Amino acid sequence: MPRTALCLILALALMGCQAGLPPRDGPGSLARELVTKTGPTPPSAGEDTCWADDVTPAIIETVTEQVLVQAEVLDAGGLVTTPAIFETRSSQRIVQDRRDVWFRTPCNAVLTVDFVGSLQRALKARGVYTGPLTGQLDPLTRRAIRQYQEPLGIDSERLSLAAARSLGIAAGEFAF
Repeated sequence: MPRTALCLILALALMGCQAGLPPRDGPGSLARELVTKTGPTPPSAGEDTCWADDVTPAIIETVTEQVLVQAEVLDAGGLVTTPAIFETRSSQRIVQDRRDVWFRTPCNAVLTVDFVGSLQRALKARGVYTGPLTGQLDPLTRRAIRQYQEPLGIDSERLSLAAARSLGIAAGEFAF
């Protein structure tokens, strides 16, 4: 087999192995777990249910385009005597407003050294945690939580229950 064909096959195989995250609104999105905040208390305040509040940032789209200001000028022979003049114009629009939200989270009693160690291992396996396995919810672990959750629709350093389930460290609808 020629070397180029082998490299192409290897590149395609590696692309298939990458752990890409689903889009923030597609299947696997955690955004459906968000509840718009309407008051100072979470939607349900049971002993076995814990909530975190956060703010989802606004999503702003910027569109930049080249607009013709003056057309080119041609001489009698069809040659350009004055080139066209273009102007760059940018505009922005809000795609999604900022929101104050609630989401379910594992309760503090669950955040043991063993649980956080499992969380760090799961985040490390997905390439978002690069620190040592300490079992401590330190700034490096919190940054990795945000890095894992943000593409899935929850932009927070607080671990959501849905993210814990997707990482395989919390069972189904088990109440924390």
